[in-house]
Amino acid sequence: MYDAATETVNATLAAPLDETGLIRAAQSGDADAFERLVRAYDQSVLRIAMNLLRSPDEARDVYQEAFLKIFRNLRQFRFDCSFHTWLYRVVTNVCFDHLRRRKVRKEDSTVVETQDGLVDQVTQIEEVGPAANPERQTWNRELSAGIAAALQELTPRERMVFELRHYEGLRLRAIGEILGTSEEAAKNCLFRATQKMRTRLEAFV
Repeated sequence: MYDAATETVNATLAAPLDETGLIRAAQSGDADAFERLVRAYDQSVLRIAMNLLRSPDEARDVYQEAFLKIFRNLRQFRFDCSFHTWLYRVVTNVCFDHLRRRKVRKEDSTVVETQDGLVDQVTQIEEVGPAANPERQTWNRELSAGIAAALQELTPRERMVFELRHYEGLRLRAIGEILGTSEEAAKNCLFRATQKMRTRLEAFV
């Protein structure tokens, strides 16, 4: 016997959930829904951690720690901001913790010493092929090392704002929300970071 009501319910249950539906399902203990949220944001989280920490090992640690915090605190998310903003807030806070307690050691850093000086392995782009220009390669290595050194001289908050703006392409208002401050405060922090970066890299301009 055809049951229209049952078919409607089954179709509803089979329909793909939007993000809000996934969040609510995950908050209710649906492991599959949480896994789908992780898959939706895992690359963004890893990219943010990599850009901020410049260390593959630390980035992977942040990735695991951040998603563990998100899992444990997901029920506290009240939809008073976008999930994207809330997630970034968790990730950046974990990165803040790592930056504050970091003890810079050569074996932990992506910055390595070569015959051409210090080179950041994360930002290093090696040219290959017969058309490779040795002078350009040297300049790229020096610039990469300069950027890495300049970023290390920023405060954790300055580095966070600079990275979120220039590497993640976020607007200052969104950055302010992520860091729990105002858009104007984020703007001023970005200005200070930019000035420091310009001063440190003026030889390359």
